[in-house]
This record gives sequence, structure tokens and C-alpha cells, in this order.
Amino acid sequence: MLVHGKPGRWAAWAVFFVLFLPLFALPLLVIVAASFATNWSGALPSGFTGGHYTAATSGDSLTALTTSLVTAVTASVLALVAGGWAALAAAALGRRGRRVMDALFVLPVAVPSVVVGLAVLVAFSKPPLLLNGTRWIVIIAHTILVTAFAYQSVSAAIVRLDPVYEQAAASLGARPAYVLWKVKLPLLLPSLNAAAGLCFALSMGELSATMMLYPPDWMPLPVQIYATTDRGSLFTGSAIAVVLMAATLIVLLAVSRIRTRASYR
Repeated sequence: MLVHGKPGRWAAWAVFFVLFLPLFALPLLVIVAASFATNWSGALPSGFTGGHYTAATSGDSLTALTTSLVTAVTASVLALVAGGWAALAAAALGRRGRRVMDALFVLPVAVPSVVVGLAVLVAFSKPPLLLNGTRWIVIIAHTILVTAFAYQSVSAAIVRLDPVYEQAAASLGARPAYVLWKVKLPLLLPSLNAAAGLCFALSMGELSATMMLYPPDWMPLPVQIYATTDRGSLFTGSAIAVVLMAATLIVLLAVSRIRTRASYR
């Protein structure tokens, strides 16, 4: 009732302008402005040039963007498979077993990501799984960090599923594997797509654990942004950050389009 009324709408817009613009939109707009600036005078950047995007879309920055995309896609697929399968398994357990599964998958996000990075570094720096210095240690760390979100998203969707569909398929003689593949997974497809988009976005922006693990030949874009700005190249770093945001948004829009189509099936 509050939002549908005229005072409620004005209040909602007021909250939007007071909170959203200065806290979220303004910092991003400053980054975009800095990516085109030539100098910083006063409180805001000034001047105009597109030269920063030449460095942001070539050489090491382009390699770092490719590295981030490969890492994020691989980690998202692995997280979706592991988290989705665990959510399906947890749904078949009792309440106590489901709570144990929830605690196990929430644990990596309950601690700082730098702790997860250190744990992965210690675990995979000696045989039999010697992955330190390879791209796989970065991918594994990203997978561990984002699997919890895939698990939670799919678990919430499973709780909302109407069991009538599975019961109807089972009553017609369908085997459990057929029910899972032809009935349950199609119903979960919108949630799986949403989980994939969330995992991808989180992996693209991960920095803390990555800083502890990445080898010289596998530097993701957030690390490149940090290194560039740490050298004092703030405007080039801002351009690289805009490229990171744009790449992430393009993939998320594509995933959202797939999710919309899946929801109308």
C-alpha cells in the first residue's frame, strides 16, 4: 500500500536518490570519468582522451581479461556442477543431514577469502597434488569461493519445487535418473542460470585469494588493475576497471536472457 500510493512513490524515489546515487552510482561514474581523463584537478578528473583504452584492451591487459574470462567460466561450471549436485543430494537427506551440508558449503564464505587462498596454497603446494604455480590453483580457489552461492541458489529452488511433477512422472514408471534429467533439472534451469551468473560475476571480481595464488603467466584482470594503479597509472587502471565491468555485464545480460527464455518454457 505504501509504495502504490503517491507519497510512497515519492518516498521510494527519495531513498533511491539519497542512498543509491552517492553510495553506488557516483563512485562508478567517477571511475568511468577517470578512464577518459588526462589529469585530476580538484575533486573530479578533467581533460579527455581515449588513449587509456588502447592500453586497457591490448597487451597484458587483454591477456589478463582472457585469463579472467577463462577462470570465471571454468570456476562457474565446476561450482554449478558441484553445488547443484550437492543441493540435490542434501534435499534427499533429513533435516540434520541438510544442516550439515549447509554448514559445509557456507564455510568458505564465512571466512575471509584471503584465508581460503592461504588454505588452498598450503593444501596444493606439496605432492600428491602439486598445483602451486599453475593456473589450476587459481581456478580451484575461485571454485571453492563461489560454490556456496550455487549451492544456496539451487537449494532454495529445490525447496520451492512442487513434488507433484516428480510424483506424476514416477507413477508413470519413469526411473529416478529420467525424472532427474527430464523433470527436475528443467524446472531448476532458471535457478541454475541465475546461480551461474552470480558465480561468474563473483569470480570476475575476486582479488584477495587470487593475489596469493596466481602465477606470473596467469594474472586475472583484478590483479592487473591493482598492479596498474599501484604503479601510479590511475587513469589506465580506471579504463581497465571499466573493461572488467563491461565484460561482466555483457555475460550477465546474456545469462539473464537465457534465464528469461527458460522461465517461459
